[in-house]
Amino acid sequence: MPSSPTVRGARLRPLAAALATALLLGACASPGADTRPLDALTPAQLALTTQPSPDIQPQWWRSLGDAQLDTLVAQALQGSPNLAVARARTQRAQALAQALQAANGPQATLGGDASRQRYTANGLVPPPVAGHWWNSASVQAGLAWSPDFFGQHAAEQASALGQAQAAQADAAAAETLLALQVARGYVALARTLAQQDLARRTLAQRQEIRDITHQRLGAGLDSRVQDTQAAAALPDMRAQIEALQEQAVLTRRQLAVLAGQPPDALRALAPRLAALTLQTPPQALGADLLGRRPDVVAARWRVEAATQDVAVARTQFYPNVNLSAFIGLNALGMDQLLQASSRQIGVSPALRLPLFDGGRLRAQLGGKRADLDVAIAQYNATVLDAVKEAGDAIASGQSLERQHAEQGQALDGAEQAYALALQRYRAGLDSYLVVLNAESQVLAQRRLAADLRARQFDTYLALMKALGGGWNDTALQPHALAAE
Repeated sequence: MPSSPTVRGARLRPLAAALATALLLGACASPGADTRPLDALTPAQLALTTQPSPDIQPQWWRSLGDAQLDTLVAQALQGSPNLAVARARTQRAQALAQALQAANGPQATLGGDASRQRYTANGLVPPPVAGHWWNSASVQAGLAWSPDFFGQHAAEQASALGQAQAAQADAAAAETLLALQVARGYVALARTLAQQDLARRTLAQRQEIRDITHQRLGAGLDSRVQDTQAAAALPDMRAQIEALQEQAVLTRRQLAVLAGQPPDALRALAPRLAALTLQTPPQALGADLLGRRPDVVAARWRVEAATQDVAVARTQFYPNVNLSAFIGLNALGMDQLLQASSRQIGVSPALRLPLFDGGRLRAQLGGKRADLDVAIAQYNATVLDAVKEAGDAIASGQSLERQHAEQGQALDGAEQAYALALQRYRAGLDSYLVVLNAESQVLAQRRLAADLRARQFDTYLALMKALGGGWNDTALQPHALAAE
């Protein structure tokens, strides 16, 4: 039995729709051959172990055990203008992502207006409106929607979210760097003050040597050469003390500014190396380092954003569909506004095809692909720097530990020699000048010990920053914007 026209039409509709879709897509400009982006470095290529890196506490500076430092870092994180800028950039990126998410959804509007107008008698408007005053009003609701058939809106939203996540990770990196700068400055000030104390003792010792040498010159036991050499050592030592005082002043001013305070707010700050506690540094790097470093995570999110930008550029080759509709009331004369005959309804579907714009769109897509390669290259560079920085800090920490052990033996030997010289002086076997010369060796070793101890603290702090400062990528909330 032959099919009815209705049945045949129902069978042909899917075929016609598929054919129409194929024609539309075939009529669009072609994006050309796809290209493969650069490869991102993997943990295996970086020789990172599968073992997890040691856990770092978020407030890692507290491990030094100094309440003054804890307070100073807290003030810096609260009051630093540079950190406020980083946080504001994060808020701006999040706001842009939220605005884009809202713009890509259905848009509904409701508006109304009223006016009183005299229409010209010599225009296009005919009588009885022409030449008279009339009131007019309208009330209208509208709805607009652009269906995301080809994933453009989703890619745009993912790109904006990636930029927001990158900005959030950048802010975390800025916090870690600021805490490192404060802690390093604090240790540097403690080192300077320790060197200053030793320099003052050295000055007093050299003054004693000068006095004894001068007395021996008067007694004919030394020549003027020894006396002149002893006298010349005094201004050199005073110059060193003055340089250390200058360094202490500048370091205090730097710390104050980092903490968001006036430059002279920390004049009385006097940390001591002996009051700081040095923790045992980690000895290995795990693959999870790449998720603990906020700068690496920020670079990774920028790669994701650039990938989505490429997807957006590809969707420009496909048809763009927009649907809009409105319903409302419009009348000339307020008394007629609410009448059924004043209603107005409209539907405005729109379809746009990129037919002869393939050259511009291909160039735009090529530019986005280049931006993706740049983002991947920057990610690789950031990863290499991160692994090198952490590895350097571990290697330096291990070397400094060995140096500290050797230098400790040297200091013990100098102190033993000084004690023996003092015993011989008290027994009348040597002059006091021998004791002072032995003390010079002790003071020199103590200066080296202070420098070495400060370097150990500085390297430990650098390692804490290199390991991410207790931050990890779980601190980011990828779906937070979508939930708001």
